[in-house]
Amino acid sequence: MQGNELPPYFNISPDKAMADLPPPTGTAGLQAIAEACARGRADLAGRGLDETGTRRLRPFSTWEITRYLIPVAPAHFRRVLRENPDLPQGVSETEGGAKWFSLDEVLRLRAHFGAAGSKAKEYLPYRPQGLPAKVVAVANFKGGVGKTSTCAHLAMSAALDGYKVLVVDLDSQGSMTSIFGARVADEWDTVFPLLARHYGEHLRAENQRRLDRGEAPLPLDETLSEAIKLGPADVIRPTHWPNIDLIGAQLNLYWSEFQIPVWRMNARSWKLWDALSEALETGGVLDRYDLVFLDTPPALGYLTINGLAAADILLVPVGASFVEFDSTGRFFDMLHATFSSIEEGENIAARALGREELAFEWDAVQAIVTRYDAAQQAEMAALMQAYMGRTLSPYRQDFTALIGQAGESVNGIYEADYRDFNRDTYVRGRATFDETYAAFKRLLLGIWRREERARAGLAAE
Repeated sequence: MQGNELPPYFNISPDKAMADLPPPTGTAGLQAIAEACARGRADLAGRGLDETGTRRLRPFSTWEITRYLIPVAPAHFRRVLRENPDLPQGVSETEGGAKWFSLDEVLRLRAHFGAAGSKAKEYLPYRPQGLPAKVVAVANFKGGVGKTSTCAHLAMSAALDGYKVLVVDLDSQGSMTSIFGARVADEWDTVFPLLARHYGEHLRAENQRRLDRGEAPLPLDETLSEAIKLGPADVIRPTHWPNIDLIGAQLNLYWSEFQIPVWRMNARSWKLWDALSEALETGGVLDRYDLVFLDTPPALGYLTINGLAAADILLVPVGASFVEFDSTGRFFDMLHATFSSIEEGENIAARALGREELAFEWDAVQAIVTRYDAAQQAEMAALMQAYMGRTLSPYRQDFTALIGQAGESVNGIYEADYRDFNRDTYVRGRATFDETYAAFKRLLLGIWRREERARAGLAAE
C-alpha cells in the first residue's frame, strides 16, 4: 500500500461481488469437489509410479551409500566389491559412470560389512536380542505440525539404518498410506478388524461367563464373527521399501470412532484401550519387527487412545508459535485427564479385588519442534525450551526447500533423487531429518540399553 491508497477491503461493490459469486453448493456440489480432488490426487500419486503402475524405491549411489548408509571410505567400498564378486556389484547408468544399488542390495552389503568388517565401526544398528519391538506413537491434536511427515521420515530413516519397520496408519485421512503408495479397499484392510477381534474375543469369554450364571448371552454379530478369524498378518501389506510393511487406512476407518463406544456400552468390562497393543503382541508382530510406528489422527479419539496406550515412546511434533505451544499444552492436559481417568476407574475395582493396579507408563515422552525458522522463531523456541525442559528436544527440525520440492513429487525426503536438486540443497535438506532421526535414535538406544541391563541384573540375582 503506497501513499494514501486504501486497503483492499474498502470500496468493494456489492453488485460486483454478487456477479463474481458462484451458485450455492448442495450435497451434489460437495461430491463434485471431492471427485475433482480425487482426480488431482490420482494424478499426483501417479507421478510416483513406474511404468507398471506401482511404487518403486529409487536406487542409491556409491556416494550416498558411503556417506549416509555404510560407514566406509568409497575406495575401500569399491575394493571390497572387487574382492567379493558374489556381492551385489551395482549397475551403471552410463559406461564408466557411478554404480547404483537397490536398498535390498544395500542391506546385503551392510550385512557383509557387519560380519567381515571392522568391529570398531557401527555397520549394523544396535538391537538387543530377546526384547520386543518398540512401539512409537507420533501424536498431537494440532494439525499442520508435520505429524505424518515426521512419522514417515522416521520410519524411512530407521529402514535405511537397517531396522525392520512396521508402519500403522490410524488416521482415516490415510495420508501415511498415500505416502507409501498403498491402496486400501475398505475398513477390513485397516486396524479395524484387529480392534473388532479383540472385542469379539472378550465378548465370547463374557458370554461363557453369562451362560455359566444362567444368563442370556450377548449377540455376536456377523462383523465380530468375521473379525475373530483375522489377525495382523491379514492386514499387514508390503511396501516399495523392502524392510517397511504397512497397515493402511482409509475413510471407513473413522467408523471405529462410533463403533468402539457402542461395544464398550455393551460390555463395560472390555478394556478398549488394550485392543491394539494386545493385537500386536499376541499376533507376534513385536517379534517380527524392530520398530512399529503409529501415525495417529489429529484428535484424541478412540483410535488415538489405542495408539497411545500401545506406545512405548510418544513423540509430539510442535511448531514454534504461541498457538501451537498453547495447543500442545492442552493436548498433554487432555492426555493426563484421559489416562488418569482410565486408571482411576480400573483401580477402584482392582483395589476391591486385591488385584494389581493399572498404571500407564511410557519409556519416553518427547516433543520436537518442526518446520522451524531460526530467523523468526528462535525466541519462541527458547521460551518453549525453558518451560518444557527435557521434554522438548533441544534439536529443531528446520524447514528447507527440499521438503517442499520432495512433497510436490510425492516422495519422502529419502525417496527424492539427489540428482533432481542442487547437491548442497540436498545435503542441507537431508541433514535436518538426519538430525531428527539421530535425536530419536538416542532415545531408542538408551531405552533398549536400560532394559538390557535391567534384564541382566535380574538374571544375576
